[in-house]
Amino acid sequence: MRRWNGWGEESTVVELPAHGAAFLAQRVGTGRALPDATLEQALVQVPPSRLAAHPLYSLQAQDRLLHARGQSLPDWLALREGKPGLYPDAVAYPQSAAQVRELLALAAERDLCLIPYGGGTSVAGHINPLHGPRPVVTVSLARMNRLLDLDEQSLIATFEPGATGPQVESQLRARGYTLGHFPQSWELSTLGGWVASRSSGQQSLRYGRIEQLFAGGTLETFAGSLQIPAFPASAAGPDLREVVLGSEGRFGIISQVKVRVTALADDERFYGVFLPDWPRALQAIRHLAQARVPLSMLRLSNAVETETQLALAGHPRQIAWLEKYLSLRGASAGKCLLTFGVTGDRRQNALSLAQAKRHLKAFGGVFTGTLLGNKWAQNRFRFPYLRENLWNAGYVVDTLETATDWSNVDNLLNKVESSLRDCLAAEGEQVHVFTHLSHVYGQGSSIYTSYVFRPAADYPATLARWQALKHAASQTIVDNHGTISHQHGVGKDHAPYLVREKGALAIAALHSLGEHFDPQGRLNPGTLLEQ
Repeated sequence: MRRWNGWGEESTVVELPAHGAAFLAQRVGTGRALPDATLEQALVQVPPSRLAAHPLYSLQAQDRLLHARGQSLPDWLALREGKPGLYPDAVAYPQSAAQVRELLALAAERDLCLIPYGGGTSVAGHINPLHGPRPVVTVSLARMNRLLDLDEQSLIATFEPGATGPQVESQLRARGYTLGHFPQSWELSTLGGWVASRSSGQQSLRYGRIEQLFAGGTLETFAGSLQIPAFPASAAGPDLREVVLGSEGRFGIISQVKVRVTALADDERFYGVFLPDWPRALQAIRHLAQARVPLSMLRLSNAVETETQLALAGHPRQIAWLEKYLSLRGASAGKCLLTFGVTGDRRQNALSLAQAKRHLKAFGGVFTGTLLGNKWAQNRFRFPYLRENLWNAGYVVDTLETATDWSNVDNLLNKVESSLRDCLAAEGEQVHVFTHLSHVYGQGSSIYTSYVFRPAADYPATLARWQALKHAASQTIVDNHGTISHQHGVGKDHAPYLVREKGALAIAALHSLGEHFDPQGRLNPGTLLEQ
């Protein structure tokens, strides 16, 4: 059963080892937990719906509570307190594109707002209702999850938009194919959500980001159905896929997605390499990216993240032996862990591995085989579960991300980390901050930063701490040539910073698109574009 007030399945637990708790206590202080509300206490808070019953949607209080929030830190705090604040008036579960169109017609007839909902994994406020006079219907696409067609000659698969990562892969792998899109939210997030938020998977170095995988599909709008045919390439004017990619439910509801798939690889392996220090590690990963070494993923943790990973890994005796070995090989204090993957046939992978090792040796890399790489692969979707036990131990953890050019990576990373580390100093609170580069390109890299801090004495004060941290980092990003989002999307949380990145003329153009497809502003208001 899925947690109503946290991440993922209740049966999945990621323990915080005792020495991990001691590590955090040294860096931010002894944890202090806030009390959690029960589901029963939260359900009492759900107000009556403003809507009358209708066959297209549910008015049940539990449905409305479970679709009121996503997975951002403000969402987490609201659900743990049992006070989401605002709720949809109803939740619809369409089972076909025709029913999506019926919902749009009903919204036009009765002046409703519609919020498209995939897996509910948004960490940027995409799916949260706003206060307003119009009743709100959240449109869950969970029942639209089928593989509709697979063109095995063209390698184009057609899906309904509500298929989760496991549903996408299980249906494709039964036929010998993969999409290869593995965001950290893969277990819960959906194909339609990946397209709507411009998602990036952990192995995008091989398979591409969702914009490379998205071939076409259908967007249901108040102006009609926008059909986007799938072509291998086209010079026939602007690419209308871009109207759908990153639209975040503002222009319409995705009812069908065509994606480019790949035959399953014969062999896949992940490896760990330690670099002696950050300057050499940064040069090494840039060199690998720009040399186009055929790897499926590259991830580089800075020194603090490397230290934190080893502290939270468990197995202290084995970690001590690893530390001793690395020190003898010249990777001691300040070392950085680089994880990379090779995916393909065995001969190709052997050549890729040899090429990567040759490049990394030039930067002092200490190769440790597949042990750490396999651990990463086994736990790649488990990090969000750690928030649960960190919270129980009295700590708050959140993440943010950006991307920038290689010439600016070090500058922006250091400034973002400093803005977070120093933000709560006036309260006498420490913030533990660490970063990795998870998606690399010839031009530059993503920057993915995690930060841990203690909650305040109550929920409102804890939210205020997060707001200060989030604003400090977001302002630093837009002031220093970083995108406000590389992979999480804009939502409501990042919308205030979007104009700095796009410019006023571009924001006006996006508003014009919204007015064309949704002239009354009924689709997901406040998301992507501020009202």
